Amino acid sequence: MLLFTGLGNPGSKYAGNRHNIGFMAVDAIARRHRFSPWRRRFQGAASEGEIEGQKVLALLPETFMNESGRAVAEAQRFYKIELRDVFAFHDELDLPPAKVRYKVGGGNAGHNGLRSITAHCGNDYARIRLGIGHPGDKALVHHYVLSDFAKAERDWVEAVCEGCADLAGLLATHRLDEFQNRLHLFLDARGFGPPEKAGTKKPG
Repeated sequence: MLLFTGLGNPGSKYAGNRHNIGFMAVDAIARRHRFSPWRRRFQGAASEGEIEGQKVLALLPETFMNESGRAVAEAQRFYKIELRDVFAFHDELDLPPAKVRYKVGGGNAGHNGLRSITAHCGNDYARIRLGIGHPGDKALVHHYVLSDFAKAERDWVEAVCEGCADLAGLLATHRLDEFQNRLHLFLDARGFGPPEKAGTKKPG
C-alpha cells in the first residue's frame, strides 16, 4: 500500500487557496484513476484505488495544515505503510508557479504541514513540491498562501494537477526522476515551461 497525501486546509473557505494545491493534485489523481468515493477516515477524507498494480490510499487530512502529521501517521500505522511509500503533495514557495520538483527527506523549509508529518512519522518520505511562487516579502507570505489562486493562474494550476494525475503511475512505481522530467515536458507542451531568459530569442 502506498499513501498519497495532499496537504491543505479543510472546508470551502480554503478550497481555492494556494496553500491547498496539494489537496487539488491528490483529488485529481483519485478522480483520474477512479478511486473509491471519499469517506471520513484517519482524521481526514480517504479514498482507495489502484495505480500500476499498486494499491494506493489517497488522504486529505482534515486536521488543518499544522497538524497534518496526525492524520498521516494514523493511516500509516493502520496499513503498516513504509515511510518510503508515503508521498506528500504540497505548495512550495521556493519554486516558481507551475514548476514541480520532488525530494526525499531533507529540510521542511518552514512548511508546517511537512514539519508535522516529520514529527509524527519520520523524515524520509517523498515530497512532491508544487511551485506557487513567492510574494517577494516574507511579511506577505501568510496572506499569500491563504489567498485563492487568481483567475489568471487557474490554467497552470489545472495543468499541474492534470499532469500529476497522468503520471501518477511513475510515482506508484518509484520512478521519481522520470515523473519529474516527464511532468516538466507535459507542462512545457502546454505553455507552462520555464520563462525565456533575458537577452535570448527563440529561433525562427
